[in-house]
Amino acid sequence: MTTLIIDGHPNPDSLCAALARSYHAGNPDAMLLAVRDLDFAADLAHGMTRTQRDEPDVLRARELIEGAARIVVVTPTWWSSIPPMLKGFFDRVFTPGWAYRYNKLPLGLPGGAPEGLLSGRRGRVLITSDTPAWLLRPTGDHAARMLKNHVLGFCGIAPVRVTRFGGVRWTTPEQRQAWLDRAMELGQADAARQLPAPAPKPQAMPSADVEQVSALEAQHAGV
Repeated sequence: MTTLIIDGHPNPDSLCAALARSYHAGNPDAMLLAVRDLDFAADLAHGMTRTQRDEPDVLRARELIEGAARIVVVTPTWWSSIPPMLKGFFDRVFTPGWAYRYNKLPLGLPGGAPEGLLSGRRGRVLITSDTPAWLLRPTGDHAARMLKNHVLGFCGIAPVRVTRFGGVRWTTPEQRQAWLDRAMELGQADAARQLPAPAPKPQAMPSADVEQVSALEAQHAGV
C-alpha cells in the first residue's frame, strides 16, 4: 500500500463515499478507510488536559498512515468546516508527539516551534460543497484550507493537492457521473506515480505540548 484513502462522510450512500470508491477503483492498490466504520470516541473527553486511551481502531489508523506515502482525504463541506466525525478522527489520531511536536525555543524563549512528524508523505483532498467552486476562494475556502494547511500540512504532509466539487445541490446525474470519472482519473494518475516508501517517523519524543498535558494530568489527578 502506498496510498491511504480516508472517507470522512458519515453516510455510505453519499457522493463523497462514491468519490472515494471511484478514486479507489482507479488506484486499487490503495487502502480505503471509512471513518464511519471505526469504533472510537470522537470527542476529546478531557480536552487537552488529560491523555485518552487509544482504541484499537485509532492505533490501526496510525499504522496505516505510517505505512502510506500518500494520504487522500474525501470530505464534504459543512458550515465551512468538515463533519464532526472526521474532525474527531483528526483529534484522536493526529495527536501531539505522534503527528507533530513543539520543539523548545532557544534561549529559554516562551512557546515552541512546531515540527510535523509525518513528513515524506504527499496529500490529496477531494472536497464537496453546495457553494459553487468558483465562489469558494472569494468566500474563504475555509474547509479546504484548514485540511491542506492546518491539518495535513501542519503535520508535515506536503504537497497537498485539492480538487473541489462545488454546487452539489444543483448538479445533474450527468455532472455527478463526470465527477466520479474525474475521481477515478485522479486515482489512476496517482497509481502511475510510484512514490518511495515513507521514511520512518522520527522517534516519538515528548513535546512541549505533551509535557503540558502531563503537568495538567498531575495537577488534576483525582479530580
